[in-house]
Amino acid sequence: SCFWVAVLDGNVVGIVAARGSEEDNTVELRRMSVDSNYRGKGIAKALGRKVLEFAMLNNYSSVVLGTTAVKMAAHKLYESLGFRHVGVVEHYTLPGMTHSLLERMFFQLRYHRYCLQLREE
Repeated sequence: SCFWVAVLDGNVVGIVAARGSEEDNTVELRRMSVDSNYRGKGIAKALGRKVLEFAMLNNYSSVVLGTTAVKMAAHKLYESLGFRHVGVVEHYTLPGMTHSLLERMFFQLRYHRYCLQLREE
């Protein structure tokens, strides 16, 4: 597993993590985030490429990710990196949610899954 930090002019402007799984020979891209003041400058794409590079150098067969992002820009970013959309989980529950009436009314999340196949197993 690895964690990368994007720094610009001495400021942390983005982060991303990758967690490898020997069980299915995949890397999961996790927790990618870029400071809202620095979005649209290619930082997220550079962080995503760093995870792909890590996966290739360590001979993983694919990179997977899941997101509840509602902004289309996030989905377009993943697709521009080569990921393909492989499914949606409707009414996804975030860790810590209690399933109360209010949560069911206001927090109906869709969890999108993406995969980038690097090589055949």
